[in-house]
Amino acid sequence: MIEYGLPVDFPQEVINESFLVPEVISEKEISSRRDMRNITTLTIDPVDARDFDDALSIEVKGDKIEVGVHIADVGHYVKPDSELDKEAFKRATSVYLVDRCVPMLPERLSNGICSLKPHEDRLSFSVIFTLDKDGNILDTWQGKTVIHSDRRFTYEEAQEIIEGVDGDYHNEIRLLDRLAKKIRKKRIKEGSIEMGGIEVRFKLAEDNKKPIGVYFKEQKDANKLIEEFMLLANKSVAKTLSDAGWSNVYRVHDTPNMDKLNELVNICNTFQHELTINDDANEIKKSLNNLIHEIKGTPEENMIETLVTRCMSKATYTIKNIGHYGLGFTHYSHFTSPIRRYPDLITHRILFDFLNKGKQGNPGKTEEQAKWCSSRELVAANDQRDSIKYKQAEYLLDKIGKVFDGIVSGVTDWGMYVELIESKCEGMIRYQSLEGKWSVDTNNYTITNEYGEKIRLGDPIKVVVSSVDLEKKQIDFTLF
Repeated sequence: MIEYGLPVDFPQEVINESFLVPEVISEKEISSRRDMRNITTLTIDPVDARDFDDALSIEVKGDKIEVGVHIADVGHYVKPDSELDKEAFKRATSVYLVDRCVPMLPERLSNGICSLKPHEDRLSFSVIFTLDKDGNILDTWQGKTVIHSDRRFTYEEAQEIIEGVDGDYHNEIRLLDRLAKKIRKKRIKEGSIEMGGIEVRFKLAEDNKKPIGVYFKEQKDANKLIEEFMLLANKSVAKTLSDAGWSNVYRVHDTPNMDKLNELVNICNTFQHELTINDDANEIKKSLNNLIHEIKGTPEENMIETLVTRCMSKATYTIKNIGHYGLGFTHYSHFTSPIRRYPDLITHRILFDFLNKGKQGNPGKTEEQAKWCSSRELVAANDQRDSIKYKQAEYLLDKIGKVFDGIVSGVTDWGMYVELIESKCEGMIRYQSLEGKWSVDTNNYTITNEYGEKIRLGDPIKVVVSSVDLEKKQIDFTLF
């Protein structure tokens, strides 16, 4: 992984230490935990997932419903200052490239011992909510558990059940879905921005990992079900530690960039979409949510959602809690993915110490750790973005000379960006490739030729793939 500067292999001392971790859970350890093995427990994950961070349990108790959010107890196996811990901190996050994953933990732990596999007893750190039928939280319990997952579902399998196909545990999944929808509705009403977005995915050839097709991953009800309960657990843990006055790693998100928001207003106007910006942060959120609903199914949906994301501040890790603007939460931490994110592991350790009346750690050290994790997350995001750009270029490499439908996604002083409808691949039409004389008006996102013909941001156009530079990850188009 030299091109991304990522560590391909784990140091031998880390591998050696991973093989010292016992696979068998002792009876002593089980007896020290809340035993949840007799409660219906399920995992719902992507079809290609190998590390299962989280599981949900559900039990109806009269007019109340107990939902358990169970998270892999990585902290039980990865001890502070061990070789495993040092390497996990160094990496800080798993990096998901198009054709491979660079994990934070060795496979024996990430895909094996820690993973909440079906039909096996597993150690977990859990947040258990007692809810009424409307999804209101009546009570919360947090602590170490032992679970036994009854079934592993893919998102597609769970979605079919939500849509009416009877199958294993269909009553449980539909009940979880109904609760999640009520919780989500309340969250958005209280100030969460409802971001969806389309993720571009590639079908890869098995022999050489070359992209042979493109498909889009869409957030459906099954995805939202899991998301909602993970958000609930993360919020709950953060509030517990904050209320107790304990120093913790918060996931914070500042208010948006107003200059970028005002620019977005102008762009929305070109598409006849309304976005209202004022001094009221909550009103801005409402307007953004209305915009996101309004653009659903339009050709410009992906472009505008991308621009909305770019207006937002970057979420970071810190012990200084300023809340999470996008989610509308006053308290928020990452707790639910300790297999692939180091901040979650930090939170696990702090919560465990708090629940067991231990001593607080050093806030200065925790803040240093938080800053490092933020910096590594940024590197990982850039690597992931570069990986997608490379695969997009590689996908179009054998399509030079072919014609595609696109939409103008950007207007600059040097060229127009065009996003292909079929694949969401983005490239550029350089002005020097255009016939005749064209003037550029970047303020109004328009170019005009000497005959008065205009091309505007958002216009549908046909383009020809003219060149592809894999090394630079660049795609050039010409106007058809």
